[in-house]
Amino acid sequence: MDTIPQPRRLTRPDDGSFELGPGTSVVAGEGTEDTERWLRATLGAATGLPLAPGAGGDDAVRLSLDGGLAAEGYRLVVTPAGVDLAGGGPAGLFWGAQTLRQLLGPDAFRRAPLPGRRWRLPLVRIEDAPRFGWRGLMLDVARHFMPKEGVLRYLDLMAAHKLNVLHFHLTDDQGWRVEIKRHPKLTETGSWRSRTKYGHRASPLWEDKPHGGYYTQDDIREIVAYAAERHITVVPEIDVPGHSQAAIAAYPELGNTDVIDTASLTVWDTWGISENVLAPTDTTLRFYEGVFEELLDLFPSAFVHVGGDECPKDQWRRSATAQARIGELGLADEDELQSWFIRHFDTWLTARGRRLIGWDEILEGGLAEGAAVSSWRGYAGGVAAARAGHDVVMCPEQQVYLDHRQHPGEDEPVPIGFVRTLEDVYRFEPVPAELTPDEAGHVLGTQANAWSEVMENQGRVDYQLFPRLAAFAEVAWSELPAPADRDFDDFERRMAAHYRRLDALGVAYRPPGGPLPWQRRPGVLGRPIDGPPPNK
Repeated sequence: MDTIPQPRRLTRPDDGSFELGPGTSVVAGEGTEDTERWLRATLGAATGLPLAPGAGGDDAVRLSLDGGLAAEGYRLVVTPAGVDLAGGGPAGLFWGAQTLRQLLGPDAFRRAPLPGRRWRLPLVRIEDAPRFGWRGLMLDVARHFMPKEGVLRYLDLMAAHKLNVLHFHLTDDQGWRVEIKRHPKLTETGSWRSRTKYGHRASPLWEDKPHGGYYTQDDIREIVAYAAERHITVVPEIDVPGHSQAAIAAYPELGNTDVIDTASLTVWDTWGISENVLAPTDTTLRFYEGVFEELLDLFPSAFVHVGGDECPKDQWRRSATAQARIGELGLADEDELQSWFIRHFDTWLTARGRRLIGWDEILEGGLAEGAAVSSWRGYAGGVAAARAGHDVVMCPEQQVYLDHRQHPGEDEPVPIGFVRTLEDVYRFEPVPAELTPDEAGHVLGTQANAWSEVMENQGRVDYQLFPRLAAFAEVAWSELPAPADRDFDDFERRMAAHYRRLDALGVAYRPPGGPLPWQRRPGVLGRPIDGPPPNK
């Protein structure tokens, strides 16, 4: 079978099939209404079949919940009399429906039926459940804005691959993307930059036109609701205390006013790590508490991401205000000052029933008990977090940053970082081998990250993510052997069918033979790194 991700157990009694036709009904048991609605809307559009409600009997797709299955697990049985799909919970049922769609063939991913198409399902029994509870994708919409319709499209693509966490990177030096009503300048000023560096920050090329955009609070509510219908949790990220120049450009009092003229700052138009960071003042804390209050009303996620990475300390070293704060708190240095800043919001979020998560720099100086870590600088941060009793999401830059280049060839557009081929991603192992079983229990799961500095539009995002996101999805879902023992040849065979699904969905993936002419970016400088990435 050509399913991706690979299910845990799949058996075929014979080579027969069950054919969906005009008389095929959908029988929805209690608690299955959401998946019933999705099946009718999605498969009904692709097949042109009515898939009318039914009460039972043969020639039916029968949906039910079975408490004996894992919450995200499902059982799919296709017989000559019809289909029985059971989920351990609503999410498991929905993931089973995704498998059902794959079994119908690539044309089931279209939005309207092709003439003469027949819809046969192979006779099969599948019992399946995910390896990890956190199967994530991080979309950076701060560097290059992705309109709401693009985000909704990516939620559908995530659902098709059984990914269930969207890490939504909403703010950075180059743009602020979420409406905060009590601080309107965050979007009036902070969501637009006057021009954009084209390529790596060393590139001499510029796109000399304004770039920006933001999501209204109603946009966010729609995105969150759309995600929830697909059993995807949206985890927002508001980056503090670094990566904050867009916010300081909107509200200069947030910056280190005793060191630089913050009123002269604009939203940053190039890439890298800005020196302009938040001032460690009560004014800043109260401002961001207001931001997070509005955020908590928009995002029901248990986790809120606060960034906490790449915060240069030079302005704090030169700031009398920052140095006075260090003395007042009895801190050793600026690194401990950053830890104090993060711990403030750790405590604040915990008091409101949420959990802080941040990039692995937040480990420096200690964390509150409930905080979690996104391990991006390799495996080491995740190992340290798990050993200290913190939950961790493994997303090491060297392995699953999908903005990194896919091939060493000169035609790769704006080549960034290490070469990470489809096979490299397929052989990624999220759980560090040195963890004990108890420590490994702190690995919530894994996440692929897509930073958008050199991804200026939907086609570029598609190219960088696919087909590698399909390999990542299998790593996150399936119980695979050790990396060296994984059957990549079989995965490539299944990908042959999956490329046709991606074609039907209109995904501008990187073809196996290399980029198409329009996918190349000749003359646009990147930052390739030679050799294999470190595995630590």
